[in-house]
Amino acid sequence: MPEQWAMIGLHTPKLEARDHHGRRYRIGERPHELTGLPRAAMLWACWLPMLLVGTMQYAFGAAIPGLLAAGHDLANLCWTLAAWTVLQAGAGLPCAHLRQHDRKGPKSLLVIGGTLCAAGVLSLAHGMTAGYAVLGGTGAGLVYAVCASTTEKWFPDNAAARVGLVTGAFAYGSTPFVVALTLAPEHVETGLAAFSPALLIAVAGCALVVSDPPRDWWPAHVDHRQWARSNPPAAREFSAAEAVRTPALPVLAACLFCAAAVSLFDAAFLALLAAPVSPVAAIALFVATNGAGRAVALPVATRLGRRRTLRWVMTIQAAGQVLLLIGVDNASAGWVLAGATVAGAGGGAFYPLFAALARECFGQRRSIEVHGVVYSAKAISGVVGIGLGWTALFAWGAPVALTLAAVLSLGSAVLAGLVQRPGFPKTLPSAAP
Repeated sequence: MPEQWAMIGLHTPKLEARDHHGRRYRIGERPHELTGLPRAAMLWACWLPMLLVGTMQYAFGAAIPGLLAAGHDLANLCWTLAAWTVLQAGAGLPCAHLRQHDRKGPKSLLVIGGTLCAAGVLSLAHGMTAGYAVLGGTGAGLVYAVCASTTEKWFPDNAAARVGLVTGAFAYGSTPFVVALTLAPEHVETGLAAFSPALLIAVAGCALVVSDPPRDWWPAHVDHRQWARSNPPAAREFSAAEAVRTPALPVLAACLFCAAAVSLFDAAFLALLAAPVSPVAAIALFVATNGAGRAVALPVATRLGRRRTLRWVMTIQAAGQVLLLIGVDNASAGWVLAGATVAGAGGGAFYPLFAALARECFGQRRSIEVHGVVYSAKAISGVVGIGLGWTALFAWGAPVALTLAAVLSLGSAVLAGLVQRPGFPKTLPSAAP
């Protein structure tokens, strides 16, 4: 047994195995033997960069009042964040392709991503919004893809929950920054200049720790046969090109587009919507519940099913828009805070569900690349949710913009109900009498 080998200080023997579905497992090598560290160290080395880099998206809305006071134009700021989102989502797809095929390790990509993020933050501190969008967006996309894919490789037995934990930090890590930027908007540029080197040092430090396990590596303490029985696979292993040709992937991408457009709209404009009542509390609640929702979604989905949970999540996000509408229309702090909490919970929980659905529908082996294709729909969401969202907000007012956001959320819930696993019948034949 692996424990007995560990007690006498010897390496555990490597074993290649397959289950009755044909999935491969490389068993016997302990994380300490491969890296000198427990795999929990890999988890937290991926968690910290996500926590820091996510502030570039989720704290941007809180920084808008201070940036306006520093002389920036509101329309330019909105389109800057939209461009940042396009590049963040777009950079993830080629990075996921490199990571899926083991053509690039996590260390160099994480250093490059952290350097670009730090340069983007520093650009914004000196008034160069284009640098923030191009450098910061590309860097954030690299960091997101590297941290999510590395976590999935080290935790194949519980990938959905662990990736949800790591991506949750992308949102809730912004909470202290949101509070600081909202309470002291006059120091926003100074804060950005100080945050840039701290971000670079932290991400580069984590890059020294992270590495990939061997392909198909499996933790020795988890019985792969028992795991295989309780985790039925997709009909077959799909490549990204094959997945695109199925009806399921375009539906998933359209569903994520609608959901992310609303979540990005809330993240960008909640500070402005809640300005007459309680902006600090509203934004803090939104980003905190956005991250917490990602961590809670997978345990709930284990009981209810991923597609059913996704429909509920999108309905919750729609309810959050309605509550925000009531609060803004009546200048009620209570309704605004309730709306921010509900919208945040729904607006974050869907991200890990899409990653889990990519594995469920298209298989485990190419899931990183397939999910990268689905996640790239967020690029269009940035243009619609932030760029066109700004136009709708200031041309037609908050009631119309929030109503459209609620409709998009409900549309995503409808699309979630249309997802069918490729290769499986829609209904089972009835038993013969």
